[in-house]
Amino acid sequence: MTIAEIHNNAKARMEHSVAAFKTSLSKIRTGRASPALLDTIHVEYYGSMVPLSQVANVALLDARTISVQPWEKNMAAKVEKAIRESDLGLNPASIGDLIRVPMPPMSEERRKEMTKLARSEGEGAKVAVRNLRRDANDAVKKMVKDKEASEDELKRSEAEIQKLTDKCIAEIDALVAAKEQDIMAI
Repeated sequence: MTIAEIHNNAKARMEHSVAAFKTSLSKIRTGRASPALLDTIHVEYYGSMVPLSQVANVALLDARTISVQPWEKNMAAKVEKAIRESDLGLNPASIGDLIRVPMPPMSEERRKEMTKLARSEGEGAKVAVRNLRRDANDAVKKMVKDKEASEDELKRSEAEIQKLTDKCIAEIDALVAAKEQDIMAI
């Protein structure tokens, strides 16, 4: 493996960590409705647990209401029960075969809990990026030890990997700040 391959691998994995962090941030509740909130909910469907999006159409009715329309009429009760029993604190209401999920207003205390959760998710993502930096640097150090690369190449490589790490961590910090602002907005 060459130094360029190590850098490309580290870059791809760091970008993947940032993308995974974005996905986990989308699941943190704000005052507004988002279909992504229901992505973690699983429903029993013919004996197996499947994601809600595989048994129903999830969409927004308005800024504070999510609509869930099961594709099979007999699934409505199971979908409603799964949403109610989730840890999201939502209270769905059925109207025929359409399930409306209104977003309850968040208290100040709950908003602070959500910002703490966003920060801790951000810290987890930063740790993942730093671990990838360490792995890449270790791979280059091993090349130097095996006489496949020089000390100068090691220094240049460490500087380049550090720049990439700093860029990813700055992006994570910006995402956390934006999410905090979104959560605290009334």
